[in-house]
Amino acid sequence: MEATQTLSRATGVAPACQALGVARASFYRYQEPALDPPPLVRPSPSRKLSDLERTAVLEILHSERFVDKAPAEVYATLLDEGTYHCSERTMYRILEENQEVRERRNQLRHPSYHKPELLAVAPNQVWSWDITKLKGPVKWTYFYLYVILDIYSRYVVGWMLARRESASLAKRLITESCDKQGISEGQLVIHADRGSSMSSKTVAQLLGDLGVTKSHSRPHVSNDNPFSESQFKTLKYRPEFPDRFGSFEDALSFCRAFFLWYNTEHYHTGVALLTPETVHFGRAEEILRRRNRILQQAYASHPERFVRGLPSAPRLPEAVWINPPKQQATTGQELH
Repeated sequence: MEATQTLSRATGVAPACQALGVARASFYRYQEPALDPPPLVRPSPSRKLSDLERTAVLEILHSERFVDKAPAEVYATLLDEGTYHCSERTMYRILEENQEVRERRNQLRHPSYHKPELLAVAPNQVWSWDITKLKGPVKWTYFYLYVILDIYSRYVVGWMLARRESASLAKRLITESCDKQGISEGQLVIHADRGSSMSSKTVAQLLGDLGVTKSHSRPHVSNDNPFSESQFKTLKYRPEFPDRFGSFEDALSFCRAFFLWYNTEHYHTGVALLTPETVHFGRAEEILRRRNRILQQAYASHPERFVRGLPSAPRLPEAVWINPPKQQATTGQELH
């Protein structure tokens, strides 16, 4: 291309390109680009507000009186008071120059809540508790079911049915459940959501007196208390669970039968298809050994029926978490 440029100075562009077999479009394309012209400096219009005037408008918009109002409202209010500083559009320009086309008052920011990460490797290390409503005989009437659940064994260590939600009732239930399970100081964490009873000063003082660590779900996070929510789902999806209970005694009778079944007869998938009572009171290993012996006998009799080899009974989880850390969540351990 340099040769074409040299020849073109003597013969012209067209003969030089023809002689050297270069397209004229390519010749022009590869010319050195012209320097960009200097940017145009837009003159400032004479009607523009001075810096002092713009500062005064910004101070008005920042004032306590107008900080929550839109420029249109500020403009109209000042006009009604016989004052004109600038147009509504100019107010927006001034705000935009200062990156303030947004809320001008410092807004309250929600605090960042710590994600609860709770681990249980045996019963009576972490309990989860919550309150659910059971519909009463007529519309807008409810009975309140308090339930405390051990997250490792899924055993309901305490429950109460009441006509109201109350921190004092919750205190009584927690006290009785800790006494019944023989909880010692520093042994237990009790997790709950942030309902009024759960976060009450009464319950907090009780847990402190008992030497129990309290834990709360983050606000508006539904999966921070999964065990209680799952247990309530099991309750309300029972075939015999009614749309409404005819009376308090009716609801109490149902709950007694349900929790007896849940603790002693319900084969829970989260605890190796054992009953919560079996796991909670330390009889799980004996039953699992017996199950494995029966499976071994079945395999010895008909090995061809077990295409994957010697079967084994499901094992109890080594660790049960509420919100496991990320490195734990990928190890294949039981999470719930």
